[in-house]
Amino acid sequence: MYSTKAGAQTALDVLLQQSSRTQLPEKAVSYARKVKFTGRDKVVLPCVMKEVEASASLKAVEAGIAAALAELRYGVEEDDIEVNMDQAAAFLFMAYIASVDGMTKLDKEVRARLRDTDFNQAQSNLYRRLSANLYKTAGDNDDYYHIHGSLEASTCLEMIGLPAFRPDLSQEDYHKALQIIGDAVRKFSVDELEEMNNERKLAGIMTLKRDQFLQTPHGQVCDSQPYWMLEATETDTPPAPFVDPKVPTGEKPQVLAGVRVLELCRIIAGPTVTRVLAEYGAEVLKITSPTGPDVPFFQVDGNVGKHAAELDLKTPEGRKVFEELLETADIIVDGYRPGAIERLGYGPEALKELGKKRGKGYVYVNENCFGYEGPWAHRPGWQQIADCVSGLAWAQGQALGRNEPIIPPFPMSDYGTGCMGAIAALTGIYHRATKGGSYWAKSSLVQYDLFLMSLGPYPEDVWRQILDSQDDEFKSVRYYDSVDHIGHSALAGLKRNAPWYWEEEDKYLEEKEAPGFGGKIKIVRPVVRMSKTRNGFNETSRPNGYDKPEWWVEQ
Repeated sequence: MYSTKAGAQTALDVLLQQSSRTQLPEKAVSYARKVKFTGRDKVVLPCVMKEVEASASLKAVEAGIAAALAELRYGVEEDDIEVNMDQAAAFLFMAYIASVDGMTKLDKEVRARLRDTDFNQAQSNLYRRLSANLYKTAGDNDDYYHIHGSLEASTCLEMIGLPAFRPDLSQEDYHKALQIIGDAVRKFSVDELEEMNNERKLAGIMTLKRDQFLQTPHGQVCDSQPYWMLEATETDTPPAPFVDPKVPTGEKPQVLAGVRVLELCRIIAGPTVTRVLAEYGAEVLKITSPTGPDVPFFQVDGNVGKHAAELDLKTPEGRKVFEELLETADIIVDGYRPGAIERLGYGPEALKELGKKRGKGYVYVNENCFGYEGPWAHRPGWQQIADCVSGLAWAQGQALGRNEPIIPPFPMSDYGTGCMGAIAALTGIYHRATKGGSYWAKSSLVQYDLFLMSLGPYPEDVWRQILDSQDDEFKSVRYYDSVDHIGHSALAGLKRNAPWYWEEEDKYLEEKEAPGFGGKIKIVRPVVRMSKTRNGFNETSRPNGYDKPEWWVEQ
């Protein structure tokens, strides 16, 4: 009988085999090996690859480095560390289970509670939304291309000869919009789409099978690298002492209490890095541009534990305030397209010099799609792009009995990549405290997918059981179905296959008052539990731009 807990242990062994390459200290490795996998031993997520096992193993590594930091900082030895398998699974679809006064992202009524940061109608307008989707290309072969209008849409639609807007199409014209865009894409070959896409610096990509990707020059580079990376950018600054935490009477201390984090991210993977750091007590301040679009609902779940402010870093006034914040920051998390923050003057090299000047190093965290070396490292991308190029979409499509790629449900690669980035950040803080220096931490969606696929697919009988639990709507999804459609159809089967998330909601979700959203929110609880330190959020969630751009915890 297949065991997800045994699978998580195997996945953990895979990760720990790379511990020297990912700079994990021996203490962290030792603690990670002590982690107990608890909860239900059942496959519930409808992806042919072992997503929950990958999630649980990453959380075990996260717990290991957090426990090593607890020992370093507080002199405590964690002897009871738990990663709950049910919670590790919930971590992978938390955008679909989070709610505002009971309304999830699938409820149209929730929009009235959200700040509208979809400035270009790239999410709310169905036709424009489907400019980020997978389509077949010209010819009779098995070539597919994932165009991606990102948060702007017009450039992508006009690239394939379509108008930026179609006011004659309603939100109910899903199949008609798919047909219009699909017909337009099918006029071009993969090579033509690649050329047009790259000229416009868009996030589109061809779909490849795993062996095809690994035969590309970029795939070969990725395959030679560890699943996340950490490197010292300078070793001149001395070890950085921790701020003495102000622990309320009767409460356990938090591993990152007093550590300040500046987040420069949007959507899911980057904000997940800082969401994890907030769980461990870090003071996280999210900075977004007043004109920068973002997906409104993802802020409910992704901004928990943080404050959220706006600054225009292209103005002298915005730069002045940001540089004042940098003076006492410890970690900077960058989730924008490669080079964007560097061009503003705040990349890892600039922070290295600033760290040397102030006599205290920084940990700079990058999260991107394609990684940081190789011919495609400069390309922008999102989870769907990584899933298509890495081979994950083809594996899912074939597992569904189709000779075509299909995007797996939920933003699982996003969350896994975010966890990898958080592990690298925690490791950087450990080395900064013990050895000094500044560190550059890196995680990418493609690297997460390669880790996931290295674990292999589920055995045929296990996968058949998963499929049998799904509705016909999910079983019948096609390559052209949107991530929203796939996620919605998968959720119906999940509610039947894993009803405890809804029947025992308080066990997996935490309720918080959220004035920024006009009511109460429910968000997924932290996955890791340790006996001697507390893992939990100190702040509720709020929409982008809700707070002043200032630190709020006295040091």
